[in-house]
Amino acid sequence: MTETRPFIRIRGRSIMALVLTPEPPFQGWLAALDAQIERAPNFFDGRPVVVDLGALPQDTRDAVPLLHEISGRGIHIIGTEAAHPSWEGLEAWGRPLPGAGKPGRPIEISEPPPRAAVQAAAPVPAAPRPEQTSLLINHSVRSGQSIAHEHGDVTILGSVASGAEVVAGSSIHVYGALRGRAIAGLSGTPGSRIFCRRLHAELVAIDGVYQTADDMPPERIGTASCAWLDGDVMRITALD
Repeated sequence: MTETRPFIRIRGRSIMALVLTPEPPFQGWLAALDAQIERAPNFFDGRPVVVDLGALPQDTRDAVPLLHEISGRGIHIIGTEAAHPSWEGLEAWGRPLPGAGKPGRPIEISEPPPRAAVQAAAPVPAAPRPEQTSLLINHSVRSGQSIAHEHGDVTILGSVASGAEVVAGSSIHVYGALRGRAIAGLSGTPGSRIFCRRLHAELVAIDGVYQTADDMPPERIGTASCAWLDGDVMRITALD
């Protein structure tokens, strides 16, 4: 009788995390963070955050207190990066994770083949897959859903409900009403834009510059609009 060996299923999964980069003077940076949270109270809700400590001097003693200050504002820190090896007490904050927000894919763990078989079989390189530069969603995005595409445009052939989120490396196109959050230019492309047929967004952001519903021009609410960056200032203008 052959005994079946137990196994576990292992999947590769990547997530997309926000990165906060504190800059000295830290009290001023924390004040700016408080102002951002006040303007968009739900912006960090449910979002994993990595804290980049690269701007801290090597002889700093502020790393752990600073992380406590950030975490105390309801921000979920999953790790740090660019920390100096001499800094102590950072272990409690875990390790930084790469972000992508893509669905998991199975990873097979197999025993290595016999050495002779490895020498006899010449590997055949797999043909590279073309990188997807745009994502098309042919339905509306419901409340609570999150659509993330890190390397290109996202087009929604429908509406984005309140409480939903669309994140794109480049531009976002919404053929219906935009009521949730739209975050474009994630890959560092300030030329990205956000287009929609009816603007009712909770938040729109491009390359880190954002506006909440309270900041948007009243005349643009409910109309076909385009959000774009004019330097460091976001403009929202008529689409037609």
